[in-house]
Amino acid sequence: MNKTQLVSELTFKAIRSSGAGGQHVNKVSSKVELSFNVTDSKALRNIERERILRFLANRLNKENILILQCDESRSQHKNKELVVKRFFLLLENALKDPKVRRKTKPKKSAIEKRLKSKKRAALKKMNRRKPNLD
Repeated sequence: MNKTQLVSELTFKAIRSSGAGGQHVNKVSSKVELSFNVTDSKALRNIERERILRFLANRLNKENILILQCDESRSQHKNKELVVKRFFLLLENALKDPKVRRKTKPKKSAIEKRLKSKKRAALKKMNRRKPNLD
């Protein structure tokens, strides 16, 4: 993954931010929208592309374009920096190798403890019943 080439492939769009802000919010386009086409990227290897497509499937649109938005700051430049950081963090998480799960068994003492507590609860409930007078 070549970060400088990835940055050159990003497309930015400035949008008017929503929410309160008085007259200022109606005049300034401080919200930044980042879009990145995963399938057409030259900075990603095939393995990386497949992993990103699988990991970020719910965040991609039909054309496999990832869209991120940021309107945390009142500054367009600050929002652009923040959305780029968020983008790289998202890619790094998508490209991490998942931990291998090793099967484990509960210890004998844990099994015995669980069974004892179940037995105790069952006895408690049996003692609550009406006595059988036959």
